[in-house]
Amino acid sequence: MTEPIDHRNPSAAGPRSVRLVQLPPAAMTALLDGDLASASAKAGVALTDFLVADEARRLWRLRLDQIAADPGSARWVARAAVAEPEGVVVGYAGFHGPPDAAGMVEVGYSVAPDRRRRGYARAILAELLRWAGAESGVRTVRASISPDNVASLATISGFGFVEAGEQWDEEDGRELIFERH
Repeated sequence: MTEPIDHRNPSAAGPRSVRLVQLPPAAMTALLDGDLASASAKAGVALTDFLVADEARRLWRLRLDQIAADPGSARWVARAAVAEPEGVVVGYAGFHGPPDAAGMVEVGYSVAPDRRRRGYARAILAELLRWAGAESGVRTVRASISPDNVASLATISGFGFVEAGEQWDEEDGRELIFERH
């Protein structure tokens, strides 16, 4: 059994840093159209096929509708995850929206299948938590995970999340709710 990757240890295998690059609405629109070249130009980073896969396209449609209803949510909801120093897009990340009235944000992220099991999800989560910690309006970070998603449950371990309940998601079914204050 291999040891989990410690994102804080520079000598650990895997990525040492992940940068989150905001995807403007024009980039998400281009991704919906399957136009990686245009989306990359608008995002300022070379995007990958993973960002035009069906799952990602559903997310871009959801986020574009969300931004149309609340333009202030744009900076919270859609970012490309870029491994540094390589400069390669390994996934996407963001929050489900800006902090709610109680100061809660929920993380959302996905790693490209060919980049999984290399510590990128932990690096992305660490960057999301750093970002949330720097925001004065954020008091709680939430993660909702299917009880069968062993990889995601392992990803959040060691980050101070505590199980806070469960919910039913129309798309994903039963989810466990974890929070970090």
